[in-house]
Amino acid sequence: MDAGLKGLEAVLAVARRGSFRAAALDLGMSTTALSHTIGRLEAGLGVRLFNRTTRSVALSDAGRDFVERVGPALAEIRGAMEGARSQRETPTGLLRINASVQAGREIAPLVLAFLRRYPDMQVDLVTEGRLVDIVAEGFDLGIRPADLVPRDMIALPLGSPQRYAVVAAPVWLAAHTAPMTPGDLPAEHCIRVRLPNGALFRWPFERDGEQVLVDARGRLTLDEAAIARAAVLDGAGIGFFIEQDVAEDIAAGRLIRLLADWTPPRPGFSLYYPGRRNPSAGFAAFLAMVRERAGRL
Repeated sequence: MDAGLKGLEAVLAVARRGSFRAAALDLGMSTTALSHTIGRLEAGLGVRLFNRTTRSVALSDAGRDFVERVGPALAEIRGAMEGARSQRETPTGLLRINASVQAGREIAPLVLAFLRRYPDMQVDLVTEGRLVDIVAEGFDLGIRPADLVPRDMIALPLGSPQRYAVVAAPVWLAAHTAPMTPGDLPAEHCIRVRLPNGALFRWPFERDGEQVLVDARGRLTLDEAAIARAAVLDGAGIGFFIEQDVAEDIAAGRLIRLLADWTPPRPGFSLYYPGRRNPSAGFAAFLAMVRERAGRL
């Protein structure tokens, strides 16, 4: 029974990801083992579920019909198994969480406390920039800024409001005039940020109800906050960050904060999840810890 379910999970993972390598990473197994699992299932069914080439993998007509029918059935099986597990007094099993990098840092201490409290639980915390469909990609929970949480999800506030921080190194400010308003920003000296969807991030500012968006046109474009921080520390220009990413640098004087009155608090992170009839004991225990923490803030 267990082997059969793993085969079905494998097919759905490859269909969802369009890649054996990516699906194998999701499932925590080798690409070879995944290929053998699907091969055995195809042999048992007597039909090929995927058309494979050296460069791509795609569902066959039979595979497409199979996935459409098996997907909902497997969701029902998962629900039944979670319902049974919810009757356990001691939480056990795996909890999969998808978060942005900053949200992952926010939740990490709570995850560690959860694992200490419930030694039979496992947590798979995946951090990435793109906003994913947590249901379609097999996650139990998601964590993103409150204003990015899908409307059909149940959300719990997580932590305090966030702020942006505009910063530059003392060496840069020694050679340039500090901007007093967003309009004073030398756009050619601003570190450009590329978002996960490929678009360039526009720097948002707000003061007394006035909102301003600045298009940075600097010579350096990056898509990783840690690299951008290193560049700003080196005097490459002005950077725009989530405050917590540069708070220690500001406190130590390695970076100087600019336009602080133009970066008011923004919505903090929220943990979100779809409604479910029979949440597992581990899922319920984690939500209880989130609420417990929120009550202390």
